[in-house]
This record gives sequence, C-alpha cells and structure tokens, in this order.
Amino acid sequence: MTTANKKKKPKKSKSAAVVVLALLALMLCAVAGYFIASYVHRGRESADTTGGGTLSAPQQPAKPSVPPPVSPPQTANVTPPAVPRDVPPAVEPPPTPPSRPDKDYPRDTVPTDKKPRPVAVSGSGQLAVIIDDMGSSLAEARSLSKIGVPLTFSIIPGLKNFRDVASFAAEHGIETMIHIPMQSKGWPGRRLESNGLLVSMIDDELRERVAGFIRDIPGAVGVNNHMGSEFTEHADKMRSVIGVLKGKNLYFIDSATSSESAGLQVAREVGVKSGRRNVFLDNRQDRSYILGQLAEAVRTAKRSGAAIAICHPHPATIAALAEALPGLVQQGVTLVPASKLVR
Repeated sequence: MTTANKKKKPKKSKSAAVVVLALLALMLCAVAGYFIASYVHRGRESADTTGGGTLSAPQQPAKPSVPPPVSPPQTANVTPPAVPRDVPPAVEPPPTPPSRPDKDYPRDTVPTDKKPRPVAVSGSGQLAVIIDDMGSSLAEARSLSKIGVPLTFSIIPGLKNFRDVASFAAEHGIETMIHIPMQSKGWPGRRLESNGLLVSMIDDELRERVAGFIRDIPGAVGVNNHMGSEFTEHADKMRSVIGVLKGKNLYFIDSATSSESAGLQVAREVGVKSGRRNVFLDNRQDRSYILGQLAEAVRTAKRSGAAIAICHPHPATIAALAEALPGLVQQGVTLVPASKLVR
C-alpha cells in the first residue's frame, strides 16, 4: 500500500507545473500586448503632430486666407518749430553782380529798418541819399546822375574805376565821400578790401591809411564806414580815424552797421561834424521794398526835419530812385547833399 501511494505523487507535480507555465505564458502575452498598444499609440501621436506616417488622419483642405482690412495710412501730426517773434525771416542775399567782383554780401548792416507804415506825415524836411560802394563802374555813376537830383557818392578807394568815378562826380557837381572799409564781426570769414582798417593795427598805421584815402580822392568832403561792425565799436580806433578827418576838415557819417558803434560819439567829442544813417533803402533787391524804405525815409525827414538814407548802385535801386526821387518835392521833402545834414 505504501508503495502504491508513493508512485502517485509525481503525477500531481506535473499538473502544477503545467498550470504555472500557463500562467507565465498569459502574463507574458499581457505584457507584450501592453507594449504593443503603447507603441501604436505613440506612433499615432507622432503622425498627428508631424504630418508624416501612415497613421495620420487625412488632412482637410486649407481654407482660403482672407487678408485683414487695410486701414488708411495715418498722417503724422508734425508741429512745425516755433519761430521767435522778434527774429525777422532770413533773406537770401543777392548774388554778386559780375561787374562788381569786390562786393561783400550780405552787407554788414544792422536790421533796424522797419516795414513802412501806410501813414502820411505832414510837414517838410530834408533828405540826403548816399550811394555807397561807388567806384566799380562809371556806367552806374552816369545812370545816377541822369536822375537829376542831389545825391552823394561814397567811393571805396582802390576799386577798379574809383578815380574815374570821382572825376565824373566832380565834373557834374555831385558831392563825394570816402567809403572807408573797416573790419566786420565776420572777418576774416567775410572778405574785406586789402586796404581796410583792422582792429589789430596800431594807431600810426590807421592814421596813415586814412590819410592815403584822402590823397586818393582829394575832392571828397566827408567819410562814412564800409562794413565796420567790429571796428566802429572800438572808440580808441575810431578816435585815430576821426582825428585825421578833423585835420582835413572832413565830416563823418556813421553808417550804423552796429548798434554799439562809437563813431558818432567820438566824432562829437573830437569836434568833427557828424551824422548817422536813419534808413537803409536796399537790403533787399526788390522794387517794392526799396520804394517802401524810401517812403519810410520821407516820413522820418518830415517827422524830424531831416533824414539820411543809404543805398547801393544796384540796377533795381537805381530804377527805384529814378522813379521816386523827382516827385519828392511835391511831398514837401527837399533832397540835399549829405554835408547839409551834419552838425
């Protein structure tokens, strides 16, 4: 009996082993299925994001793009820079005429001339019109002489035809002055005649140059400054110049190219007859402007009894003077040489 029981035990062990192996096989299949399912899922995700692979869904046709509405361009709101009220608009200086290569533009002047007011001034007065920068052209002298009214020529020594212009003036009874070149604030950037007076010169040199000018134009009865916005502010230098004028009995008219000029004060101190420019007529080469400045000079003459105007022998200036000067007598204004208005 014992032997029979012992022989049945091995059969039971084989059945258990089969069961274990079957369980292991099921577990392996489950694990394999899990990994296969995971791999397929990742492949679908990759196809969806990259557009490649056979697992991606068919792409829908793209909708036509509609451009956004275009807004009209916005105009920039730029505010122009403010212009100070007390600064006159810049004026482009006229080009140098070919016949006057010695000219200096823009002129060394103080922009004190105001736009003429349309107000009539009653009364009478005397007006002296000085033509600066004479000496380049004899034709200019002839044209001015034909106007037939008293004028004063201010001649720059050393210009091409200054001696001929001085002789012409003497022959036709036209008063002449010496237009002495003097250093401006813009020098040496602005040209100055080679015989001009400089602040750096010693008194003896200044006196010698002025004496030479008087010898060159012996018929001159007075002097005014050409440019000189720097030089005329130095009273000591002006004293050297005006001292020579006193010895030759010449008058001095301050062209007033600087509001700080000491010329008139020094002349009064030294005892030289003197005067000061009231109006520049032709800072702009425009007929209407010149006539307007002349009207201002007329008003000044009527208001004060006398006025001194300065201009230059430009074609537009000569034409305006020829048009207006002969009729001033009907307005109660008498044209006189500059020597009549110095004291």
